[in-house]
Amino acid sequence: MENQFNRLLSSANIVLTDLQKQQLLGYVALLNKWNKAYNLTSVRDPQQMLIRHIMDSIVVNPHLQGRYFIDVGTGPGLPGIPLAIVRPESHFTLLDSLGKRIRFIRQVMHELNIANVTAVQSRVEDFSIPDGFDGVISRAFASLQDMLSWCHHLPAKSGGKYYALKGVVSQEELDQLPEGFRITSIIRLDVPELDGERHIIVVEDKK
Repeated sequence: MENQFNRLLSSANIVLTDLQKQQLLGYVALLNKWNKAYNLTSVRDPQQMLIRHIMDSIVVNPHLQGRYFIDVGTGPGLPGIPLAIVRPESHFTLLDSLGKRIRFIRQVMHELNIANVTAVQSRVEDFSIPDGFDGVISRAFASLQDMLSWCHHLPAKSGGKYYALKGVVSQEELDQLPEGFRITSIIRLDVPELDGERHIIVVEDKK
């Protein structure tokens, strides 16, 4: 696993500390262990978890701006946990409505000593913080339209952005962007050894 991970990181030109690597591998081990009982992800093979969960998450890091982020519909902590590990100077709120997922995330935080994460069990429409977040991240929403309508209260008033993680970008979805929002960039991500496309769509409120 460690050799495979080093190869993937090298292919993506990502440099991590030994501690970050061990935390990410530890997360895969915990996800694999808990998945047997809690069904947290459809990916069953730990080596595929490295590609489809860890690498798929951390390639997003260079494109994030700010320090305070919320991962909405985080599931078992994706992409929030891997991003928190590789971005220790930032803070991530991981939001999910299912208790078993939040319990798993809290166990990960405890076992891997991750201090820059807050795990919250809530529906997205029921949660907010006074100052908002620099970035609202999600890879779980069915559509960009749903993400923006359900998360419109979460970004900071000044400069807050939405980061929608997608596979293939649908022109139809882009054409249905709700009033009051604008797309600032669509970035293609390169995830080593992953079949299929990956993109981030970055959206801002029109000011």
